[in-house]
Amino acid sequence: MYGLDVNFLKERSASQKNTSDKRRKAPVTPGDLTPLYIGGAIAAFTLALVGTGWWFLQAKNGELEQNIAQLEQENQKLEAEIGNINKIRAEITQVKSETQALVTVFDQIRPWSAMLQDVRDRIPATVQLDAVKQIAPPAPDPSVPAQANNAGAIEIAGFARTFNDVNDFLVSLQQSRFLKSNEIRIGSAELVDAPLAPGVNLAPGVKPPQVVKYTIQSNVSEVPASELMRELEQKGTVGLVTRIRSLQQTGALPR
Repeated sequence: MYGLDVNFLKERSASQKNTSDKRRKAPVTPGDLTPLYIGGAIAAFTLALVGTGWWFLQAKNGELEQNIAQLEQENQKLEAEIGNINKIRAEITQVKSETQALVTVFDQIRPWSAMLQDVRDRIPATVQLDAVKQIAPPAPDPSVPAQANNAGAIEIAGFARTFNDVNDFLVSLQQSRFLKSNEIRIGSAELVDAPLAPGVNLAPGVKPPQVVKYTIQSNVSEVPASELMRELEQKGTVGLVTRIRSLQQTGALPR
């Protein structure tokens, strides 16, 4: 009789090996590669997107650099123009300052013709005017601003019948806007023999009448000429009035 000696473990190993080989050697279908294609497409799209973004950023960066360079050039031009404008403004300011200084000096003019006419209009009938002259103003008071003594001073001299007539003349002068009313004072007043007219001789033993020889001093008013328009017109100072009105029309002097 024959004996059967079957090795089932060996058969089983061989069977499993054959099955594993069959599985390993199974053909790959196109559907199994779809995820791979999708991943590759996504990667390619991402690379293309990154490349496009990089190119776009480079283009924008170049454009911005050009804009910055252009703005810097424009800024330099503007700074140069601003410098010119500031220079012109400084020149205009200097011209305005010089013009205003000239206008201020012009507005401080005191026409002697107007002042003399004003003094003549205020002389009482019993007072005689002999001379009017400009004198140096008294030493400035330290407590008073320096400009308060810049207008100058005048001295009026003559003869009056009495001391009261001199006082009346003084009060009349205090009404003048050309003089400082609170600084008008009698410099001197004394009785003297009346001066005789040229060629007049008195009889022997006849004495000339007594009269008061006086001097009156005053500082000139600092009221601007532009505020004395009416007085200047009344005293016949037409030229100065016309110039002041022209300056007022141009705005150099306030109305």
